[in-house]
Amino acid sequence: MASESSSAPVLHTHTALKQGNPPKQYTYYHAGPLFTVAELHTNVLLSKAISELSSGKFIPVLPQDLEQRDLSPHAIRDKDLRALLSCDLALFTYDGSELDAGTVVEYMVAKMADIPAVILRTDFRGSGDQGGKGDSWNLMSSNWPRTVGVTANSMVEYKESLARSLNEGKETTSGQSLINHIAQKVVDGFTEVLGTPARLPKELRESVYQWLALMPGFKDGDDAQNVDALSKLCKDKVSGGLL
Repeated sequence: MASESSSAPVLHTHTALKQGNPPKQYTYYHAGPLFTVAELHTNVLLSKAISELSSGKFIPVLPQDLEQRDLSPHAIRDKDLRALLSCDLALFTYDGSELDAGTVVEYMVAKMADIPAVILRTDFRGSGDQGGKGDSWNLMSSNWPRTVGVTANSMVEYKESLARSLNEGKETTSGQSLINHIAQKVVDGFTEVLGTPARLPKELRESVYQWLALMPGFKDGDDAQNVDALSKLCKDKVSGGLL
């Protein structure tokens, strides 16, 4: 009974606390597969459309622009994780019959840091283990707080975009129309998830972020430097109304 009473104040703070002054712009980490021309190109097109349709409110950080292939795999991973933790929001592309493993790991790190997230699936193929009763991906990636799922049947929506372009004689190509349509769904998802309260209690914030500084085993910087950096990041997120 003593442990229950001592934990109650902590567990209730995530709904009782008032947020700080929210920023007018938000950075978001654009996570997804980075292995083919199609994937790299789509990431660029979608990120530009998200920025434009949000009037610059959502600013993309693309890991494909950060990675330097002359770095060690450990250093590349560290750079991506630091970028993810530093962002205000995150977008995770969950396409494919099997999810990209790196993207799933990044999603879980985002949830540990209580980062508001949007999961995007444009793959019309059925997948996952939820038998059509839930999301079209693995159950263990579902039902996490501060996450909005966005789905689109890419083939159906492409055909609809193509028909609109032909019928209306628009200058915008059917492909660009499709990208814009999906980007608007992501913008709406970001707007929705920003309205959800933080789950990370006030009493635990700094401790959790200090642990996130140690947990990955970053190659560069000693433990004290990394803890200081993540502690400052935590305070910045609190002042920005994100925690």
